Amino acid sequence: MLAHSRAGVIKSATLRSLGLENKTIWRRCQPGGPWQRLLPGIVLLSNGVASEQQRVTASLLLAGPRAVVTGSQACLDHGLRRSELPDPEHVHVLVPHEQKTASTGFLTIERTVRLPDPSWRNGSPIAPLIRAVTDAARRLRNVEPVERLLIEAIQGGRCSPAALREEFDLGTTRGTALPRRVLSEVAYLRSPAEAAAKALSRRLTIQPSRWNVNVYDAGGHYVGCPDAWWDDVALAWEIDSVQFHYSRDGYARTLRRNTRYAAAGIVVVQTLPARLKTDPAGVIAELRAGYAAAAARPRPAVTWDQPG
Repeated sequence: MLAHSRAGVIKSATLRSLGLENKTIWRRCQPGGPWQRLLPGIVLLSNGVASEQQRVTASLLLAGPRAVVTGSQACLDHGLRRSELPDPEHVHVLVPHEQKTASTGFLTIERTVRLPDPSWRNGSPIAPLIRAVTDAARRLRNVEPVERLLIEAIQGGRCSPAALREEFDLGTTRGTALPRRVLSEVAYLRSPAEAAAKALSRRLTIQPSRWNVNVYDAGGHYVGCPDAWWDDVALAWEIDSVQFHYSRDGYARTLRRNTRYAAAGIVVVQTLPARLKTDPAGVIAELRAGYAAAAARPRPAVTWDQPG
């Protein structure tokens, strides 16, 4: 039976073809028995906790030969970091629109007229990354997990904001209002740390005017590109990683940048990414103090524009 299974997952119909009766399969899948029923008509030939891959295999066996895995599970299989993705509680698969298979248990089935050509990971057909990301985003209901997902997909050039927008436009509009809005806001964010900073900034009474803008001094010379910018008082917020700040070249660039800020009269608050989670109250207090200090002096004649 194991030889006819995929990683211990097998159809009840296959077991019957091997000579087992329905009552034998049923008895072995009862609590305390050696097997378990993962999905209707799909059996795991052990009674332990099913692995992630076994759940995917069971889903594909039930969904049919043209099914394609999408959503969070496909994002994981494409190599996006698990820490930045919503937990794939359900295995989300796409099937041809004419197919009538229904969602059940941990399997979410979505019928589509745009069935993608899959790539293969771990022996399973996986939707292209851009499709997987947009399918996952459409099923999220809170801003922060959508931000983390989109930033993780965009950074490193894995998915461009333009390609994600196009995929949202081509697919169903159901569930796209939130990810479309978040995508427009995070297109210029450069890392998950900036997404965390953006989420933290919502606790401020006065939130940043812009994110990732080029700032110029009174003579039109480039000063810097702060992660966040309060234009009314010319306050900059820089999220500086330890790796960047304490490398020889990074430290030198940080000194030159801070010197330009000081020469232009710009108040700057610097924050290590880890503190966004370990000391959010302290970061908020520093930003409020920085804003108060910037507001207490005349605003310098600095300007900004959005990077092209």
